[in-house]
Amino acid sequence: MSIPVLTAVAWPYANGPRHIGHVSGFGVPSDVFSRYQRMVGNRVLMVSGTDEHGTPIQVQADAEGTTPRELVDRYSRVIQDDLVGLGLSYDLFTRTSTDNHHRVTQDLFTALWNNGYVSTEKTLGAISPSTGRTLPDRYIEGTCPICGYPSARGDQCDNCGNQLDPADLINPRSRINGETPQFVETEHLLFDLPAFSKSLASWLDTRTHWRPNVLNFSRRLAEDLKPRAISRDLDWGVRIPLDGWHDAPMKRFYVWFDAVIGYLSASVEWAQRTGAPDAWKEWWCDPEAQAYYFMGKDNITFHSVMWPAILLGHNGEGDRGGEVGSFGRLNLPTEVVSSEFLTMSGSKFSTSRGTVIYVGDFLREFGPDALRYFISVAGPENQDTDFTWDEFVRRTNFELANEWGNLVNRSVSMAAKNVGAVPEPTAPDPADEALLAQSRAAFETVGAHLARSRFKQAIGEAMRVVGEANAYLSHQEPWKRKDDPARRDTILHTALQVVQDANTLLTPFLPHAAQKVHEALGGSGVWAEQPHREDAGTSGELGTSHSVLTGDYAHEQARWESTPIPVGRPLARPTPLFAKLDPSLGETGPSWAPIQTGE
Repeated sequence: MSIPVLTAVAWPYANGPRHIGHVSGFGVPSDVFSRYQRMVGNRVLMVSGTDEHGTPIQVQADAEGTTPRELVDRYSRVIQDDLVGLGLSYDLFTRTSTDNHHRVTQDLFTALWNNGYVSTEKTLGAISPSTGRTLPDRYIEGTCPICGYPSARGDQCDNCGNQLDPADLINPRSRINGETPQFVETEHLLFDLPAFSKSLASWLDTRTHWRPNVLNFSRRLAEDLKPRAISRDLDWGVRIPLDGWHDAPMKRFYVWFDAVIGYLSASVEWAQRTGAPDAWKEWWCDPEAQAYYFMGKDNITFHSVMWPAILLGHNGEGDRGGEVGSFGRLNLPTEVVSSEFLTMSGSKFSTSRGTVIYVGDFLREFGPDALRYFISVAGPENQDTDFTWDEFVRRTNFELANEWGNLVNRSVSMAAKNVGAVPEPTAPDPADEALLAQSRAAFETVGAHLARSRFKQAIGEAMRVVGEANAYLSHQEPWKRKDDPARRDTILHTALQVVQDANTLLTPFLPHAAQKVHEALGGSGVWAEQPHREDAGTSGELGTSHSVLTGDYAHEQARWESTPIPVGRPLARPTPLFAKLDPSLGETGPSWAPIQTGE
């Protein structure tokens, strides 16, 4: 039975281009999952966009001598280009600076306010002595008062995972210029997280199918909830819809608060763009719908605790009850799918430290398939994983090119040369039937892994089919069967059938290559749809002029099943599917890449 599946993808921050560590967490895993869900017939809505508010945007704009608006306009387009190049199949990838997003954020906040889950309180805010502006929590660094980690951020300690307040840090300093921040009294809105202690704990107890690292971390957070600020003193962000606040020149919602609401606002915008304004409710209000959230582990807090609490508050389901807000009862996450960190030389990717490989540079040099494959088969799904050029070259050459690419090339080439079309099988023997049975059985095995977001196991099983097919060809030696064309044709038909099955199994991981294999097997039309950019216009309904990423995925042919390859379909000698890389790249990488040191 077809079900609505929401794929909610973490919003990349629009203060610069994204690196491969980013897309290993939020990008490739979410697309693999979404493409699989579409192939099995579920109704997928994959949404996200660029996160464009907050003081860090102002800081970056100042550094580049431009305005926040000009900065986010530029980087939003850069990020969109990278995501299109990577083939991430968004139904809508938008921006948080649209009027639609501002309106949805304000409406959701109003429900929280009306239900008594937000209060005003005077707190200490960090101010830069040299500029007089609010310093964002993440731009303040110091020693964690809980575990003693010397480089804790003002909002969270990456070492012990606890939420922090900048004023609690020992020896706090600005990460911008090293100065000691001043802490001054200011009035802010506080989200009453402790008022969700029971409801969040009860809900988390039902999430037994989550990845253990995500569930255990979330349970620990839910045991010690503290009020969380949702406003900031700045002039770049969503205005606060309260008397005395809306027109205040230096009061806006804290960027974390409006960013998580983006999943809902993007769904609403998608519905508006389709001409069916209430269509979003199928994914948000239907109790049968499922919602999967994809991000790196540094975002778990916001998706497994903060966002569910906001949804509970809107629904009137917090510990103090309340009325259902204007959007109707909204579904909580089915699962929070968090990846660990992709590191380089043992350290997190860092633009400031020069340890960074940008997605755009990578795509221009190697294309999307090699990166998607590496992230899927060797990425940080369950533990931090170190990226090395040597491993990337090895995976590309020996697995993509030698195993998969070679299987496609020699199977199609031999059939094209000897028959000119898909051969007809005559009398299959046990070896043929055994391979075909393995190939068909893989759909259930690989599908079960993909449904649970176990991508490494899924692609491992798919590549096992490829390996079995290569071993089959080597053992059967159809090139030596000139005197027995019937047997030769049966072997080649079997090989081509398994190539078609393996291509289907690998489509969620390698959609670009899958289209080429589909055509090499004589197919026509779109096998795996790719996203594209559209001008969203400047209508009053959508507000600000902007472009979005979208795609028409209903017309693609890829379906999660083994389909018989048509006998007699014309075949031509294919071009190589993957280019092998120069082994010397494994030592230091391309000239534009940072040099890796250490083990």
